[in-house]
Amino acid sequence: MSALPHEPSPQAYADAHRLEAHEGPQTLAELRAALAVVDPIALAAFNARFEAARFGREQADVLAAARRTVALATRPEVAAAVAASLAGTSQTRPADELWAYLDERDGAA
Repeated sequence: MSALPHEPSPQAYADAHRLEAHEGPQTLAELRAALAVVDPIALAAFNARFEAARFGREQADVLAAARRTVALATRPEVAAAVAASLAGTSQTRPADELWAYLDERDGAA
């Protein structure tokens, strides 16, 4: 069952380093509600960027950035992963894993 528009989704993230499509807010209303809780200024900026974006990839990029903002602000494991990465203490992933992920995502695998 989906959260009400004013309630952020309670779903946990499977990987703190990657936000999958099924994780976090799943509708525009949920995303806007989550941004309003996180930072009303972020919500206003999101609304302006989203309204100005062209259909397709540009809007998808705006949505992805807003979903990352929500994840960073609401999930402690995501914030910890970012902090560890910035501090240079995180485990790096092999490049082969990145290429395999990109190939799978793009349907080349």
